[in-house]
Amino acid sequence: MTHSNTKRSKKSAEALQSSENWNYEATVAKVEAIIEQIESGHLELADVFNQFTAATTYLRQCETFLAQRQQQMDLLIETLTDETEPF
Repeated sequence: MTHSNTKRSKKSAEALQSSENWNYEATVAKVEAIIEQIESGHLELADVFNQFTAATTYLRQCETFLAQRQQQMDLLIETLTDETEPF
């Protein structure tokens, strides 16, 4: 995958993840279902690649979601720390 394809995939993952209907737990469940399908050995090779690509997109969405939540937590902790420090 080229650098521009990686950028495009990351942007699409972020766009999909920002949808109002997006849910972290549901997305993780989709990845788990894909893994089960791949591990079953019943998929054609082309389907394995397609499912792997989908799982990668879902995992990028999860990664983006968790990174955003980590930033929010860091900011909250920093705010709380600033409020409790004596002047």
